[in-house]
Amino acid sequence: MISHKLFNFVKNKIPKISSTELIALRSGNTSLDRSILKGIIQFPKKETFDNKISDSKLNDLLNKFDGSTVYPNNNSNYWINYLAKNKYFSFLIDESYGGIKLKTKELSNVLTKISSVDPALGVIAMVPNSLGPGELLTHYGTEEQKNKYLPSLADGTYIPCFGLTGPNNGSDATGSIDEGEVVKVKGKAMIKVKINKRYITLAPVANLMGIAFNLKDPREILESKKTGITVALVERGHEGLKQETHHNPLNAGFPNGTIKGEFFIDLEQVIGGPENIGNGWQMLMDCLSAGRGISLPATANASSKVATFGIINYAKVRTQFNMPLSKMEAIQEKINAMVFNTWIIQSSIDLTNDILDAGNSPAVLSAIMKQQCTERGREVLNHGMDIQAGGAICLGYSNFLEKFYRAAPIGITVEGSNTLTRSLIIFGQGLNKSHPFIYPILDSVLKDDINKFNAQFKNILIHSLKLYGSTFNFSNLFPGVPKILEKQIIDFAALTNFVALKGGALKREQILSGTMADIFSNLYMALSVQYYHNHYNASAKLTDYIIDKLINENKKLINCVISNLGPERILLTHLKKAPVSLDFNKEREIFNEIMNNPKIINEIKKNIHIENNILADLELAASGKLDINSDEYISLKNRIINVDEFDNI
Repeated sequence: MISHKLFNFVKNKIPKISSTELIALRSGNTSLDRSILKGIIQFPKKETFDNKISDSKLNDLLNKFDGSTVYPNNNSNYWINYLAKNKYFSFLIDESYGGIKLKTKELSNVLTKISSVDPALGVIAMVPNSLGPGELLTHYGTEEQKNKYLPSLADGTYIPCFGLTGPNNGSDATGSIDEGEVVKVKGKAMIKVKINKRYITLAPVANLMGIAFNLKDPREILESKKTGITVALVERGHEGLKQETHHNPLNAGFPNGTIKGEFFIDLEQVIGGPENIGNGWQMLMDCLSAGRGISLPATANASSKVATFGIINYAKVRTQFNMPLSKMEAIQEKINAMVFNTWIIQSSIDLTNDILDAGNSPAVLSAIMKQQCTERGREVLNHGMDIQAGGAICLGYSNFLEKFYRAAPIGITVEGSNTLTRSLIIFGQGLNKSHPFIYPILDSVLKDDINKFNAQFKNILIHSLKLYGSTFNFSNLFPGVPKILEKQIIDFAALTNFVALKGGALKREQILSGTMADIFSNLYMALSVQYYHNHYNASAKLTDYIIDKLINENKKLINCVISNLGPERILLTHLKKAPVSLDFNKEREIFNEIMNNPKIINEIKKNIHIENNILADLELAASGKLDINSDEYISLKNRIINVDEFDNI
């Protein structure tokens, strides 16, 4: 029997956990994140679906789009209204309410293709199909609320937004959040709120707002006595509500702004009715996976695919020093890096979408996806900008990178900054959420249940000893997973159990937590690349190259973690591995594979719009179908390398 001394020792090790953190830990579920920490991998079933959005419908939008600024504009918000009226805001709403409810994979594909034409257009399509009134009403609304709002959201009568963040609560979403108070107005219980929301996408054009606030009941008017984070609906024109100003996020061209005011709302305006007062944070946590796990990765997928597809073709056409850029090793090195990250993004999206379509809502994997895809997308764009060079910094028809480069930092900051996500959430919270035994131990301590603690402590002890023993085993264990990858997964799972001994100190040791997050994320990315290859078989060479690079990067990170542990590092010295130096010949070989295996470029061009645009010109010019001495080719090449000129003022 485990002694009370051990129980108290563990209790003292556990950090103070706020109610909002506890709700986050109890929300959603786990998937491959738990498999990794168990050291046993089982891929999900490949999901299938029938497209509900036809290519003709989507291409009709994308071919009509004139490239004008979506917001602010001089066209009465034409494109926003076009999306709304053509049901592009209804992809989370069931058909019974007039929506076009899509599978995760189709939603991701549609958002990727729209974003490939204009990231602002993608953001506008993304927000109503992410965390917001539509999803919250679907899951938590009363029947009366659903019948009133969902059909009107589906047909574009209502344009929604969701107000959570303010000047004093950004990445710390519930920090100093706006407050509401229960009061009596003419004998009726009402909520008096004072809000100052900022960074709210679609706020300048929205006419249905979800707002989150911390509700208090100092006079104990509510019979239920429930208070806390609450989510309610308010329509444009509500007395006291102000939608007067907008932000300008880097001139990216999408509506983003403020919701302010001091006003009264009825208890029936709470989503789900008065019974859902105080349940807001739980509701938000349960619905967060769409923004983090689907929408933001889709925008990163679009930007990286456009950049990589465009640059591969541009490098074949553009000449400097009497040779195509593609013949220069310095350019080849950057193209390899672009393909490396683009392939990781598209592969992880494919795997994650299958996990989500299976009915899962994995909070940790969603956090990994948001952080990894947006960061890797930014790396792709940086290399692309270097290669297109002067053409990439001057506005005009031939510049296919600028709009994505401008928008990239925006995705980095939303849904919690990547610094927060990497350093605190992925491994810090992921350890409690994804580990098979840590949360049950935590729960037993919080409930002061020593019997449950005894059972769970025995489980984690057996689990840890078995995993540690497995780190000395070099046999092939997982079907469909390369041996070197499976071995690193087992090593990481064992290392995690040692790092977990730090308990609450991990909240302070954010460099350690961030480094463990990088390892964790790289393993999920490597599994994604293998999963993608298992199903699409585009290139075994490229697959092995990417997985080997991720594993090699992890060797350095694992060595770093072990070197920074305490005396326990002596037990982990056998996990230290010497990283492999960069093989120049391998880099040349992979570049040749990229340029000569048509399956690779065909996978990259999936779900991006290549029609009547600069990408179509690049593809044709690089295809080899035209005589390079013909007038048609010369005209096409000049259009590609052209930099637009504007009259002086």
